[in-house]
Amino acid sequence: MTNLELQKTANEVRKGIVTGVHAAKAGHPGGSLSAADIYTYLYFEEMNIDPKDPKKADRDRFVLSKGHTAPGLYSTLANRGYFPVEDLVTLRKLGSYLQGHPCMQHVPGVDMSSGSLGQGISVACGIALGAKMSNADYRVYTLLGDGEIQEGQVWEASMFAGHRKLDNLCVIVDNNGLQIDGKVEDVCSPYPIDKKFEAFNFHVINLDDAHDFDKIRAAFKEARETKGMPTAIIAHSLKGKGVSFMEGNADWHGKAPNDEEYAVAMADLEKIAQQFA
Repeated sequence: MTNLELQKTANEVRKGIVTGVHAAKAGHPGGSLSAADIYTYLYFEEMNIDPKDPKKADRDRFVLSKGHTAPGLYSTLANRGYFPVEDLVTLRKLGSYLQGHPCMQHVPGVDMSSGSLGQGISVACGIALGAKMSNADYRVYTLLGDGEIQEGQVWEASMFAGHRKLDNLCVIVDNNGLQIDGKVEDVCSPYPIDKKFEAFNFHVINLDDAHDFDKIRAAFKEARETKGMPTAIIAHSLKGKGVSFMEGNADWHGKAPNDEEYAVAMADLEKIAQQFA
């Protein structure tokens, strides 16, 4: 896809995020919106996947370690054709397959159930090691939050990945600088994130703008070409990206817009869409 097509698609993904969270009256829009461009690039450009065959053996795998941003993953999967976009309004509703956190038993395209912070990267390491042991050539991607990496299990998994030289593993940290209680540096600073991953024998890529598709493309190309060690992409992003009143605001980590706010948010995204027309 061209950058313009990716930008258009990411904007549709953001519309789906806001629509789903508004309909649910609950959810996590901020970190879903900050990662929308990463989600879009992974599912529309980077990964070897087929919506018509979600379980194909040689597909690349994705584990959403920060599982609370399921609205972002769901909107991406829906726009990619795994299930109807119209189903996004059933998010968190009783009887819906679109639960508050991803469930691999019920959602087409979800490779791992997740939500307990810190655990997704461990699962991704296991999947990557399994590929190595069975001589399979698929790649494994996992997306973490910068607040999530305050969990000790993240660093146990990273030590394992570096020791096992899992060069088929790509860890992405959505570094939007905010978590539920405020700035990550104030809550419990994880900085410098890059040096920590380097200490665990990762190849580290500092993606200084996680909303620039040229830079995103270059980062994932570099990750694919890295041999002998896992890669960590530190993706510097803007929480709430695309919605004026959510951008850079920790208050929108985990709450839904009301009807008036929803109208403003969709107007913001529609204005962006017109730029790509």
